Amino acid sequence: MSQISQLIITIKQRLKAAGLTYRDVAQALDLSEPSVKRLLASGRLTVERLAQLCELLGMTMAELLQEAERLTPRLHMLTREQEAQLVSNEKLLLVAVCAVNHWTLEDIVSGYCVSKAECIGHLIVLERMGLADVKPGNRIRLLVARDFDWLPDGPIRGFFLKQGLPDFMASRFDLADETLHFTHGMLTQPAYAQLQGEIQKLRSKLAALHNESLSAPLSEKRGTALLLAMRVWEPLAFRTLKRG
Repeated sequence: MSQISQLIITIKQRLKAAGLTYRDVAQALDLSEPSVKRLLASGRLTVERLAQLCELLGMTMAELLQEAERLTPRLHMLTREQEAQLVSNEKLLLVAVCAVNHWTLEDIVSGYCVSKAECIGHLIVLERMGLADVKPGNRIRLLVARDFDWLPDGPIRGFFLKQGLPDFMASRFDLADETLHFTHGMLTQPAYAQLQGEIQKLRSKLAALHNESLSAPLSEKRGTALLLAMRVWEPLAFRTLKRG
């Protein structure tokens, strides 16, 4: 959905909530009712007309635009087919991950071996998926919800398990900005469930810190990966000694 379409929807919702009819709008804009209907149907609003509508609604233009942006439908998850499409092309996947992390086109092109034309082409694919809009000046407008995530058993997570996880674990984790902790315990089912809740809190904390860092320049940020895993498990050497 375009920004203009969402703006018109928001104006209509506001008019209805205020109990205002097209006749009221026509009087405020010094137009006929049919002209008002055509104006809202076409979406061809001048700044002057938009200002008049905002005055009628008791809002500033900034407030109306902010509300339209807030009400814009957001993508929570891709389909399996869309994720498979991303995984099939490494550069497309790269651009998608960068876009989700709020990189600009200039950041992507300067940071990776991807030409501007390639990047724009991949962004157009993401636009068709509903993941992002490409605005004038090649500005990337992200269209994902705050809780956007990859499919639990989808191609993206499969790609990570097959290629990303071995690469992630191929470290001694002995550098200043690396850490690895492993611990084991015997838990009851309620205790196990409580620990799962704590892990989810930590995952949410990472997401919150990511959002807090959005305004910082890219040069001050580093891609940070946090691996959280828990399962009922014992070493294979112990399992082979089990009776029965």
